[in-house]
Amino acid sequence: MGAMIEFPRVDGRPARGYLAEARDAKAPGVVVIQEWWGLQGQIKSICDRLAGEGFHALAPDLFGGKVVPYHDAAAASAAMQALDFQDATGQAVRGAVRHLKARGGKVGLTGFCMGGAVTVIGAAHIPELDAAVCFYGLPPESVAAPGDLRVPFQGHFAAHDDWVTPALVDAFEKKLKAAGKRAEIFRYPGSHAFMNSDRKEVYDDGAARQAWDRCVAFFRKNLA
Repeated sequence: MGAMIEFPRVDGRPARGYLAEARDAKAPGVVVIQEWWGLQGQIKSICDRLAGEGFHALAPDLFGGKVVPYHDAAAASAAMQALDFQDATGQAVRGAVRHLKARGGKVGLTGFCMGGAVTVIGAAHIPELDAAVCFYGLPPESVAAPGDLRVPFQGHFAAHDDWVTPALVDAFEKKLKAAGKRAEIFRYPGSHAFMNSDRKEVYDDGAARQAWDRCVAFFRKNLA
């Protein structure tokens, strides 16, 4: 089990996040980015699982303590719309990457839904980052285009997703290949948010297990 900690943003202001630590003090790190529901218990559990796999895992609280109930999509959308994605990525997320990097290992970035979009932005714009794994989220190309990605990248998307549609994923993958980027894109027969075990209406155990195994293997390869 992890705990809430304080760490510095890039500008020196304080940020908070949930940190779960691996047994090895110099283990590689993974920064985990929340969905639009805020820093929910399910995101904290992802950090705990990553710590069990041998990674220090830190989930910055991008909503400043606000957690939205799963049924309230309108409130979640409002919270996400109020977030300055570029500032959050360049300050809090990059600060979290630096915080883990100071421990001596390489650092990866992963995120879900809204956090998936932040992951792509980070893969393009955080210089200290070593690898990125995105789950069903993409930002506008004006913020981070496929050709901007700087690190090895893995993406996981759902076939029945009306948020990040198969057409958007196909176009994203095509542009990654055209730019010669090191990327793996996987598709699953489930719905958006198929990794969220707290949301039984969308959770897909088989897809979640397969995606998790691929994510962990990718980080072990690229953060070694």
